[in-house]
Amino acid sequence: MTSHLERNPNPKMTSPHSESSTKSNRVFITSSELSQHNTASDLWICVQGKVYDVTHWLKSHPGGDLPLLNLAGQDATDAFVAYHPGSAVSEVSTDYRRLVNEFARLGLFDRKGHSAALTLAFMALLFATSVRLVLCYQSWAVHLLAGFLMGFSWIQSGWVGHDSGHYNVMPSRRFNRLVQVVSGNCIAGISIGWWKRNHNAHHIACNSLDFDPDLQHMPFFAVSSKFFNSITSFYYDRKLVFDPLSRFCISYQHWTFYPVMCVARVNLFAQSFLLLLSSRVVSDRWQELVGISVFWIWYPLVVSVLPNWGERVMFVLASFAITGIQHVQFCLNHFSCDVYVGPPRGDDWSEKQTAGTVNITCPSWMDWFHGGLQFQVEHHLFPRLPRCNLRRVSPIVQQYCKKHNLTYKSVGFLDANRKTLEVLRNAAMQARDLANPVPKNLVWEAVNTHG
Repeated sequence: MTSHLERNPNPKMTSPHSESSTKSNRVFITSSELSQHNTASDLWICVQGKVYDVTHWLKSHPGGDLPLLNLAGQDATDAFVAYHPGSAVSEVSTDYRRLVNEFARLGLFDRKGHSAALTLAFMALLFATSVRLVLCYQSWAVHLLAGFLMGFSWIQSGWVGHDSGHYNVMPSRRFNRLVQVVSGNCIAGISIGWWKRNHNAHHIACNSLDFDPDLQHMPFFAVSSKFFNSITSFYYDRKLVFDPLSRFCISYQHWTFYPVMCVARVNLFAQSFLLLLSSRVVSDRWQELVGISVFWIWYPLVVSVLPNWGERVMFVLASFAITGIQHVQFCLNHFSCDVYVGPPRGDDWSEKQTAGTVNITCPSWMDWFHGGLQFQVEHHLFPRLPRCNLRRVSPIVQQYCKKHNLTYKSVGFLDANRKTLEVLRNAAMQARDLANPVPKNLVWEAVNTHG
């Protein structure tokens, strides 16, 4: 590319739109020069035609280091526009940026409705009812119901955590943080810091096999045969090895998908601890650890009150299995969509977000069940848009996609499950293909022996 980009020489700024230079000291660089500054020790990005050295700001970025690392050395304007308030957006030249400004003018990024309040109230009601049923009743059937209600309360916690990770669901940032820690860390046992780091990486690199952590589930699942090449995960900083264990698990993943989702919460617990106990930069680490500790005090205590080990196991499995519904929902939006290998590019935001997501068609009275994920295309294009406004902007987004020939997929809940299982089955059949041999173990030989 031969286009010239203006460089802002000030690397320590609170906003990429801070102006500290004058025309006399501005420097112009080419896009190819920009692309050379793409490492953590030398990181530049371009926003609205201006290039910024954000190397020293990397650890202070509110959205974490991964969004900046993923777009290092690139034009990150569209991703920046998607994630930052309208006040930081200047005049735009594309329909997407005009939509962002129009939504900001209409106040859609600020009008949050009562979704968060209702979700929190519902979560509290489910949680309190579950605990009361455990403490005040002796019937195993009632205790089973209590486990189900606890799982539903965790689902509501997930919706609150998801929304609060994208925008302030409360009037102030401090109150928003309190809600995050209480509903996520204390009630559900999931680190909100881990969630934001993981989810921001997913949004920026939507459906990149080596950059999007939401597709990296080796050795249990693989949505593409490209994983059979043992690609390296940028998020986990390790190789996702396709070994005999991976082949065995993936070969039957269309059968094990739902059972694994029933206990997928264990992985979220583990990932939370791995981040909080690591050397990575985590904002307010002590708050996170205290919140997680609260969960691991009250939850085992509630379980211990149950009269015997059979009911204790039943309660835990019931609560985990119900929460598995939400884990399935997260997968439905992306597993059956287009995937690619490599880092995200800053100049194809709309193309990648629409190609990598699928909506779930449902009537408005079912919106509570999906928590905003039913409008996944709208959410990925405009992640700061509150859940209550997604249905309103959906017709506008459909027109935008149609005008620019962008992918816009929307299927029913059952059809989304079918398509997801179809993708998993296709990858499973390829994993079984002996044309791609890997060393086998005795378990593999026993299961796949015929005759």
